[in-house]
Amino acid sequence: MTQQPRNQFDVELVAVTKRYASGVTAVTAVQDVSLRIPAASYCCLLGPSGCGKTTTLRMIAGHEGVSAGDILIRGQNVTELAPAKRGTAMMFQSYALFPHLSCLDNVAFSLKMRGVGKAERRERARSFLATVDMQDYSDRLPAQLSGGQQQRVALARALITRPHVLLLDEPLSALDPFLRVRMREELKRLQRELNITFIHVTHSQEEALALADLVVVMEGGVIRQAAAPRDVFERPATAFVARFIGGHNVLPHANGFAAVRADRCHLGALNGAPQVSGEVVAVEYQGPVVRVSVALHDGGEAVAMLPDAEFYASPVSIGEAATLSWSANDVHPIDAELAENI
Repeated sequence: MTQQPRNQFDVELVAVTKRYASGVTAVTAVQDVSLRIPAASYCCLLGPSGCGKTTTLRMIAGHEGVSAGDILIRGQNVTELAPAKRGTAMMFQSYALFPHLSCLDNVAFSLKMRGVGKAERRERARSFLATVDMQDYSDRLPAQLSGGQQQRVALARALITRPHVLLLDEPLSALDPFLRVRMREELKRLQRELNITFIHVTHSQEEALALADLVVVMEGGVIRQAAAPRDVFERPATAFVARFIGGHNVLPHANGFAAVRADRCHLGALNGAPQVSGEVVAVEYQGPVVRVSVALHDGGEAVAMLPDAEFYASPVSIGEAATLSWSANDVHPIDAELAENI
């Protein structure tokens, strides 16, 4: 029997809108969103609180209804299907482990609900606990685990149903910074080994850039940019994206506005180079770099991220006059029509 080729996209959103009733009016949480997520990729939905990213994730999962538009998973329209029929699994921010069940039984629970026999579901649960390196904790209760260990159990429980798409709602937000970095490495490893699509909601720019093959930046219920991490960072499509991703200055430009990376800015004037001037309002030592903020004479603020050696060769202090300059090649113009929220 010839195996059918895998669909090019694991998830497709086609003009998806979500409205909530609010008295006699309706509030639009997601507006006419269209997106294609390639097969076996890691996608991060990134944006501030209230941008629509979690609502979008919940619509993909089937936990929120769609007001308009369609959702396809591996080419099948699942808009009207129940969550269990979609080929997705969701890992919640709270982990939602059953406190009275052992790790093994927590992981096996969804198979129990599907009528899988005890021996088989426990064998499969042990296998998935091993996948997340938790096989030695199978008899422990959730309260006997650290936050990172609980997350691994929740991840095994989500994966045991062998979903086509794993949905993760702020999965790292409850972890300390050191463990967060370690766990995002584990998430990326698992995604590659399992060869399935992960869709991960986060408000952390660092997290999205580190994990994703596709970064989807949302604001006000719409997608502002969807691209590879380096493209989003190097060539932000809008002023909002440039500012939210961080590490950029958004400044007036001949054609409207331009984004200039803060790490490409230098203290002092360069012959013939673009520059801005003002007063130093903040200096922050951050180890390998020093962050210098300058309140500009014509309003606004610009930031330079300077290598520590460069800064300390000619340091400045708060209250001093300063000029920031950069190469013309480091300017990324932003269309004035797209420069929203300036």
